[in-house]
Amino acid sequence: MNASELLDLAAIVSAQGPVLVEGPGSLSTSGLEQYWTASQCRFDRWSKTFKEFGARADRAGDSSGPEDASPVFLATLEEVLAGEVLTRVFGAVVTAYDARRKSDQAEPIARSIMIGHLEARNRVLRFLVGGQGIDAEEAFRLNRLRRRTERWSDMLVGYLHDLIDVDQFAVDPQRALDFAEDLSYRRRLPGGRQVWPLLQASLRATFGSGLSAASPNAELNERIASAVLSCFRSELFDSTGTLHSLWVTRLCNGADDVDGMIEDLLYHGPTDDEGHDDAQSADQFLDRIRRFNRS
Repeated sequence: MNASELLDLAAIVSAQGPVLVEGPGSLSTSGLEQYWTASQCRFDRWSKTFKEFGARADRAGDSSGPEDASPVFLATLEEVLAGEVLTRVFGAVVTAYDARRKSDQAEPIARSIMIGHLEARNRVLRFLVGGQGIDAEEAFRLNRLRRRTERWSDMLVGYLHDLIDVDQFAVDPQRALDFAEDLSYRRRLPGGRQVWPLLQASLRATFGSGLSAASPNAELNERIASAVLSCFRSELFDSTGTLHSLWVTRLCNGADDVDGMIEDLLYHGPTDDEGHDDAQSADQFLDRIRRFNRS
């Protein structure tokens, strides 16, 4: 499971989060344990990769060049930045779950993982600022990835603002609230039911290319994803394991169908005036998301 798929899962968790928080049943204890264990193992691997690269860059001194940043190291930096979105969103959902039930089953685990992930993120930022062993082009690309993942974190966390104080999990709390208000407004417009399908299509188009195809910690990412999904009730899934929702496709699908999906959403709807309004509203929203991704 690679970094772009972690982002796709974050969108699923954000969309289905209210169902988990407000519905009956309890979180899977084994799922939470697996989430904590797999996350800690991934932190350890990240730390080892950082130490090895830092030591190699120190030995090279001023002679270190772009070739010092191996594909594995760069893919690890991507994984930290992209995986942070899921950490924030899932943390917000399970914290809201605990708050609704006045329990402390999941919140301490989520907060511990969030702290560990932010520590890894800070190390990534130090590598980008220091620049040793990373050429300017790669540093620019990774910094752009950072900015995009921060904005998407705030958008997906903002969707949960009715459930939880977003200040705890947003990168920029005010931006998250702005996104929440915008999403709430657009869902009330004609074509509002297309907001979430378009959001995921845009997310996949944004991150489906440009990230490493292979992850240095693919099996741990899969264990984390499995643990997250195990916290959702089984009735949210159909017989193929797919979440019941128009826009949710299977976890490991790529982004190849994004253009076709958008075309279907915009142009294959009803032909009456309501259908025209839906398509126009969706088109306007999609244009806004495209500008959002370019900034």
